Amino acid sequence: MFIKNKQQLLLFIGRIQAGRLQEMWRQTCWIYQYVRRYWMAMIFYTLLGMASTVISLGTSLVSRDLVDIITGRQAGEIVRTFCMMIGLNVGTVFFSKISDYISGYLSMKVDAEIKSDIFEKILVTDWESLTNYHTGDLLTRWSSDASNISNGVLNFIPNMVIYLFRFASAFAMVVCHDASFAVFAFLGMPVSLLLSRTLMNRMVDNNKKSAAMGAAMSGFNQEAFSNIQTIKAFDLLQVYQEKLRRLQKEYISMRLSFQRMSMGTGILLSVTGMLVSYSAYGWGIYRVWSGAISYGSMTMFLGLSGTLTGTLHNLTALVPSAISLTTSAGRLMDIIEMPREDYRQNEQVEAFRNRYWEKGIGLRVREIAYTYQNGTEVFCGASLEAYPHEVVAIVGPSGEGKTTMLRILLSLMQPKEGEAVLCGGRGEEEIPLTPSGRKLFSYVPQGNTMFSGTIAENMRNVKPDASETEIIEALKLACAWEFVEKLPEGINSAVKERGGGFSEGQAQRLSIARALLRRSPLLLLDEATSALDVATERRVLLNIMKDESPRTCIVTTHRPTVLDLCTRVYEIQDRTCVVLGREEIRERLW
Repeated sequence: MFIKNKQQLLLFIGRIQAGRLQEMWRQTCWIYQYVRRYWMAMIFYTLLGMASTVISLGTSLVSRDLVDIITGRQAGEIVRTFCMMIGLNVGTVFFSKISDYISGYLSMKVDAEIKSDIFEKILVTDWESLTNYHTGDLLTRWSSDASNISNGVLNFIPNMVIYLFRFASAFAMVVCHDASFAVFAFLGMPVSLLLSRTLMNRMVDNNKKSAAMGAAMSGFNQEAFSNIQTIKAFDLLQVYQEKLRRLQKEYISMRLSFQRMSMGTGILLSVTGMLVSYSAYGWGIYRVWSGAISYGSMTMFLGLSGTLTGTLHNLTALVPSAISLTTSAGRLMDIIEMPREDYRQNEQVEAFRNRYWEKGIGLRVREIAYTYQNGTEVFCGASLEAYPHEVVAIVGPSGEGKTTMLRILLSLMQPKEGEAVLCGGRGEEEIPLTPSGRKLFSYVPQGNTMFSGTIAENMRNVKPDASETEIIEALKLACAWEFVEKLPEGINSAVKERGGGFSEGQAQRLSIARALLRRSPLLLLDEATSALDVATERRVLLNIMKDESPRTCIVTTHRPTVLDLCTRVYEIQDRTCVVLGREEIRERLW
């Protein structure tokens, strides 16, 4: 531990020399915003630590007197001094436990506050920017880095004050009684610093490799557990077991290589420490033998010398703690400083919905252009429109941009040119389509999107006050009630993670029912009926069309069997949207 602390000290100096101090200061200021409201508790914690130091030093004095009394055979003072020793030790335990309680309380409060704040900010971060991070990396930053800050930051400044006070007071006691013993607290420092230099480059390289390997293993585990069905289906059990063993072997090999070098240096440091300690003992024995000090004073000096050395080590350990805290802060700041979505139009959208609730709300997309971050152009001059009581289909080969169009409508992606707007009725009034507009949408994406819980809980995720009657009506519209009513617990039946316990077709119908329950004026279905048979698919779409709500529905599909039910069909061709006639629809198969 001492080696690591000295290495981190040199790393800290190197960062300052490299111009990193300003960045660390910015990260420190970011951390401060979470702890400043707990400053009174931190002061109280600091005072407790200082009081504990005073009691500990008092214990050293009483211990000296007790030893002198025993060696001097002063029986009359033994009981009183021994009782003082017990009282001081009890006080030390009391202050220590109270300090631990306050530290734990503050740590939990700040941990919850940071995680809550980061979670909220991640949710409103620009979706495209967020997709640059692996979900395993996001989870690690949100969990581990936030906990690292909360566990360390509250102790940093208080402990620095406590350690400085402890060192100064212990040093003053030693100097007042016999200054020669203070020298032994510093004898090992030069050796430690010299040895630390030899490990610095290896340590920096090892930290980088450890971080990279940790991220690789976290990502591997997250993806493996998320896709365990696929792993089983392809009989990849042995393949993934070997991948894990290979990652573990690389990690162990890397760590052992560094530890072998650390072990040799550690032995040398331990020997140096023992020499310093035995030198202090030898000097103490000499001072007692010469009559300069009593035996009790020698034991006190030896204890205080250890306190001085330990406190120096603790102060040095605060440097890597500061580096660790600012590093974690920087990782979190990378996330929360990404572009944010704009929700300033919430009130405007709410008023717009109230004005056109009975007539319905439509969509217009005019001449939009969009290019993926990798440079692939998806749309160039694409336009479409959809109005209340219409079912509009978007068709085309896979990878041509159907899902991308829906993401643009949801403002998850922003077109580089052109515009997308909400319109009242069939175009009486228009407002820009922004993230605030999502409250007007219900969306059923590709794949299984059910959450663990019950069917009713899943339904009420989008409408918390929904009654059982409303839930059942939505299930009927989605043709899901026919299997839900047969379940022993009905809408209170359990749904496992990722819709477990239901077939893909059943899970899709539950997802559609959840979207319909919200009764949003705009409904987007992205291949949402792909797992249904043709007859059920047609029934679901007919139910949506017959529903009295002035709903605007847009569907993407590869299946032409229900396109004759749609008001209009757009095909994505050459990065634009083309309206197909009935003959063209019958001629094409996607």
